Amino acid sequence: MEGSKVMKMAMAALGLALVLMVQQADATRFIVGGGGVGWTTNVNYTVWAKGKHFYNGDWLFFVYDRNQMNVLEVNKTDYESCNSDHPLHNWTTGAGRDVVPLNVTRHYYFISGKGFCYGGMKLAVRVENLPPPPKSAPLNEKSGSSPSTFVYQLKLPVAFAIAALWDAFVRI
Repeated sequence: MEGSKVMKMAMAALGLALVLMVQQADATRFIVGGGGVGWTTNVNYTVWAKGKHFYNGDWLFFVYDRNQMNVLEVNKTDYESCNSDHPLHNWTTGAGRDVVPLNVTRHYYFISGKGFCYGGMKLAVRVENLPPPPKSAPLNEKSGSSPSTFVYQLKLPVAFAIAALWDAFVRI
């Protein structure tokens, strides 16, 4: 029993240390057209997408009238001509709330069939890899270390201190 408790504490401390040390890169979920508009006619989705950066791992969330519209992924030629005859993928689930993962670095082209593409229901996005984090500034020879290095040096000991306090609290 006691060995199991120590193992659990060690695993908790290791997990906490990993959480504190690993930087997170969260994916973004874009509601196509914005929260108040969604996937509908008479919206310029080129304007909506302009200035947005779509990265590998992001999601597009299409919200629309499920009884009338759909979400089709097509090639560039079919996108430009609003041809829905041969989609690469039909993302329509029937609920009117479709999520498309952007998990490949490339251009994506979406249209709504049934003639709605001609009313503006088309979206093209370019998905790119997340840019690398900025390089750290060189160390100042006079100070010996940067403040960020100091913070990282503290994270692991702090994690172990928290784990030790937790272990002492549990034993009381």
